[in-house]
Amino acid sequence: MSDDFQHILENGISFGRGGKKKSDEPEKVKTKAKKKAYITGAHGSGSARQKAKYREQRANRKRK
Repeated sequence: MSDDFQHILENGISFGRGGKKKSDEPEKVKTKAKKKAYITGAHGSGSARQKAKYREQRANRKRK
């Protein structure tokens, strides 16, 4: 009991948050890949336009 009391005297009592919340999920990475201009290929990159074309073809396959 006196050991706890001594610890409180030396360090004080903190009523704040207990630290960072640890989550099982890693933090999300922000990329340009999901932005509208990149998805549609409108930003001028030839490979992005081609990828947009393939995405459109894949989306239209479901509409038969």
